[in-house]
Amino acid sequence: MKAKTDKKPIVEGPDRRYVESTMKIEKRATEDGADLAIIEGYAAKFNQVTTIGGWFREVIRPGFFDDVLNDDVRCLKNHDANYILARSNAGNGTLSLSVDDVGLKYSYTTPDISYARDLQTSIERGDVSQSSFSFYPKEVTWVEKEGELDLRELIKCETLYDVSPVTFPAYNNTEVAKRSWEAHLEEKEKETEARNEDTVGGSKIMDEYEARHKFNQNKYK
Repeated sequence: MKAKTDKKPIVEGPDRRYVESTMKIEKRATEDGADLAIIEGYAAKFNQVTTIGGWFREVIRPGFFDDVLNDDVRCLKNHDANYILARSNAGNGTLSLSVDDVGLKYSYTTPDISYARDLQTSIERGDVSQSSFSFYPKEVTWVEKEGELDLRELIKCETLYDVSPVTFPAYNNTEVAKRSWEAHLEEKEKETEARNEDTVGGSKIMDEYEARHKFNQNKYK
């Protein structure tokens, strides 16, 4: 088994990952009798291996989000910037972000906006039960094991763009993931070529050494 860590990402652009997670709604009454609905769910879960596009496997390791909880992060409906539900900036705002042993948790109070109320109804009915997050990695490790798809471990996050309740948890936006995989293959190919060149060079040196050795043996016979 081989492992290689990339300290900086090779591919530009945000990526998205989805998680099946039961979303919760907690209702509270205000002093004036109005109902507040707090939506809560996990945008990501640690140590769950997922196959991405049939190219590679991926897992989010604990600590991945530790440096980005104070980022300027939006909560969007289906990752659509036209439907913002909440926002957190420097740890303040209408969106709450936290990390526990399970993964990245988010929560917000349903704003008094029609599409947010409609989403709340969909969550209450169980029609929407998945979440997702959009991110850019800072550090990843590729683990190669014979007979298995390569495993990409997400170690540190560079930027957390948004979290999102989503209708479809499918990996329908895999272009960035595919480019990451192709970049990984290119790096593997370069390393293989470099090893082959070193091997060939070493063989040449050994051949020359053996030739001189045989010459000296014959010379003093």
